[in-house]
Amino acid sequence: MSLHIVIDGYNVIRQSPTLSAIERRSLEEGREALLQRLVSYKKTKHHPMTVVFDGADADCFMEAVTQWKGIHVLFSRQGESADTVIKSIVTREQERVVVVTSDREIAGFAAKHGATTIDSMEFENKMRLATYPDMNQTDFAEEEERGWTPTTRKKGPSRRISKREHRRRIRASKL
Repeated sequence: MSLHIVIDGYNVIRQSPTLSAIERRSLEEGREALLQRLVSYKKTKHHPMTVVFDGADADCFMEAVTQWKGIHVLFSRQGESADTVIKSIVTREQERVVVVTSDREIAGFAAKHGATTIDSMEFENKMRLATYPDMNQTDFAEEEERGWTPTTRKKGPSRRISKREHRRRIRASKL
């Protein structure tokens, strides 16, 4: 069962420091910057994505539903919010949806309907990591150069304290 990622477009843009700086120059540039990042993410993850924007903020010549380099882009109708559109998608697809938003109301609604939610900033970090897959390999190579060798040897204390001693320490800490 493939996941369907539904993104609250303006929420992600306004939570991200770089995207919000671009959006301050132009709303259209902010949308395009987000969509460009999503295209890069989609190349590595291949999940179907839908980005929902408020139609009140859209240009009057924009279509309500478009496809942008493989990403489904929705603009809410006049008088309808993006939140309403996202809620209708969640109601329709339920467990199959992953909702990307920092809006607590939408996240709560999605959780109530069995959908998974992820915070906007956390998703931005996941996008960044997905677009740099070589990062983990270079870190490992650097550790090899320093002489690190993989081992299963435990590094913890040689002896665990008894339950009685643990309870005593807890009681003592409460004083």
